[in-house]
This record gives sequence, structure tokens and C-alpha cells, in this order.
Amino acid sequence: MTGVETPPSDYRLLVPRDWFRVDLVRERWRQQLKTFVDKASADGGASAESAHGVWTSLRNTAEHARAQGALEFFLKAEAPGVSVLPASLLISMAPTPPGLAPEADDFAQMLDRRQGSEAEVVAVVLPAGRTVRVRTARTLDFHVRMPAGVGYLQLAFALPLSGTEGPMGELCDAMAHSLRWV
Repeated sequence: MTGVETPPSDYRLLVPRDWFRVDLVRERWRQQLKTFVDKASADGGASAESAHGVWTSLRNTAEHARAQGALEFFLKAEAPGVSVLPASLLISMAPTPPGLAPEADDFAQMLDRRQGSEAEVVAVVLPAGRTVRVRTARTLDFHVRMPAGVGYLQLAFALPLSGTEGPMGELCDAMAHSLRWV
């Protein structure tokens, strides 16, 4: 066996069952988002106007993310109804030609300059490999360098209600640590 890394064919990530999955690769993603919003608004008795506002925000996020290489969108209502945006995980891939993805330490320095003092940017080692972790009060992003330097897989968590401090932030961190390459 040689020491040459091969690019992964896929990834596996443990996500709790109560997080609603939207497959952004398939065309039915809009209907999946609508199903989530309808269910959350029915469970909490949210107004139609509130549900529509959340639907519009989630749709815009998904459309922008799809244009940037997003693959999956997971949603978890943190409060009854849909009066506020749910917690979310957006998984995206930023491929590069083999060997051209910057090293995690270099990528961390670049992101640190871009983020400024409002974010904590560190290079860490996860079971899936070298990773850049970017944390703000309401977001937690993991940029995981793919084997063979073929790009980065990004796990972008948004926690608009609970924030990244506390149990929900710890759950997101645990989810990122569960990432494995296939």
C-alpha cells in the first residue's frame, strides 16, 4: 500500500433523526422545504404570514446555496411553530483539481483575515482530516479538507435562536466530528 491518498467517493455524517433533510441535488427540494414549513407551522400554530416569511427565507438560502455547490440542507425547529428561522445545517462541496486545495492552516489564515474579530477561526483535526472551524455567536462552520486535496466539504450550521454556546452548539460540533469519508 502506498502513502498516496485517493479522493473520496462520498461522505457519511450522523445527523439526529429529528432534523428534517432536504436533498438540494434533486429538483423536488422546494416541495421538501414546503413540507417542513407546513409541518412546523401546524405543530406550533404559526400564522400564515410568519410561515410564508420563513419559507421565503429558507427558499432563498437554498437557491443561493445550490448555486454555490450545496448538496443537503437539514432543518430543526428550535421552538414551536415557524415564527423564527430553524436551526440548520447546509452541506456544500467546493471541489478543486487534485492537490490544489490549500492546506487547512493556510485556509484558516485566509478566513481569519476575511472574518475579522467577530469570528473565532482555528485549524483543528477531526476524524475526517484537517479542518478549519469558524465560530460566531450564531454560526458554526467546518471546512473539512478532502483527502488527496480535491477541495473542501463545508458543514455550515446556523443557530439563530440558541446560538453556538450551549447544548445545540455542542450537538453541531459532535455532528461534525462524525463525518467520515467513503
